[in-house]
Amino acid sequence: QVQVENSGGGLVQPGVSLRLSCAVSGRTISDYTVTWFRQAPGKEREFVAGVRRSSGSPTYVSSVKGRFSISRDKSTWYLQMNSLKPEDTATYVCAVTFRNLIVSSLSSENNYDYWGQGTQVTVSS
Repeated sequence: QVQVENSGGGLVQPGVSLRLSCAVSGRTISDYTVTWFRQAPGKEREFVAGVRRSSGSPTYVSSVKGRFSISRDKSTWYLQMNSLKPEDTATYVCAVTFRNLIVSSLSSENNYDYWGQGTQVTVSS
C-alpha cells in the first residue's frame, strides 16, 4: 500500500551539494515519519535525519547538523546535503513509518515499515 523510492545520489567532490529525493506513494493521508539512514561499506547502517510530517521539526545526527536539511513538496521529501565530506560517502535509504514515534526512537530502524531501494552518494576528490 505504500511505496518509497530513493533518488538523487551521485559522485561529487568535497564541498559540493547534493539533494536526495524520497517519494512516498500510496496511502499518505495519515501522519507519518520519514527518515534517512546511510550505510558505508563495512559499517552498520546509521540514522542520518528524520521528521514527522505534522511536526515540522527535523532531527539530525550530530555529524550532519548545519549541513543537511529536510524539506517537502507534497509527497516528495528532500534531503539537502551541503558541504559534503568524504565521510558522507554511503548508500542512503529513506524509510517510512506510520507509528507515532518520539524523537528518541527515530534512530531505531526496527520502527520503520517501508524502505526505499537506496541511492549511492560518493564524495571523493
